[in-house]
Amino acid sequence: VLLAAYVGYVGLGAAVLQALERPAEVQAAQHLLQEHWELLANHTCLQGPALQRLIEGIIQAYKSGITLQGNTTSLGRWDYSGSFFFSISAITTIGYGNLSPSTAVGRIFCIVFALFGIPLNLVLLNEIGQLMLLGVQHCAHRLEEVFHWQNKASLLMKSCALVTGLLLFLLLPPLLFSDKEGWSYEEGFYYSFITLSTIGFGDYVIGMNPDRTYPSWYKNVISLWILFGMAWLALVIKFCIHILE
Repeated sequence: VLLAAYVGYVGLGAAVLQALERPAEVQAAQHLLQEHWELLANHTCLQGPALQRLIEGIIQAYKSGITLQGNTTSLGRWDYSGSFFFSISAITTIGYGNLSPSTAVGRIFCIVFALFGIPLNLVLLNEIGQLMLLGVQHCAHRLEEVFHWQNKASLLMKSCALVTGLLLFLLLPPLLFSDKEGWSYEEGFYYSFITLSTIGFGDYVIGMNPDRTYPSWYKNVISLWILFGMAWLALVIKFCIHILE
């Protein structure tokens, strides 16, 4: 029964996503094809195969973090702050997919690094989550002593912890992303949840726009936000698992 419910839930999600996203995909494909033929028609000196090779080269370079800026190219995804953020996304299993090692040695190191880093990350997240839980329980116990509440104190503190976590990790960060990345609030909220839940599609990633200048503290603060936000969301998901079970 549980397996049937699981498959049914995934199947329902697939049907809804197909209905919502398929028309936009078809429209984008038609628009791209139309622009391709218009470019070849307006610039007869261009040849189809050569243009195709250029497009593939640009796509591959963009995946590696290199973009054209006039007569120069932009670098920076593999500087220290970018590498630090990649390391965080690797051991937290977010895995955005927008950046990955391109050398054989880098890939081998990434495997070894993640092999030991993922367990270390899980232990740390568990400890942070336990400290958060202990803090909530301690506050609830103090309320019980002061106001002589029993069940009300625990419910009140859990509600406060939930609301505080929502503000700190999901509702307020999109405002920072709107300022630094130029995203809408909806895009920032979407990025926040996709990141903290470790889904990590990679369609939105901070600090990757070559046209923007980011402060030096930006990626470090976001790394801490990811760490504590994942611990908080793990507690919420654990609560949801308890309800489902």
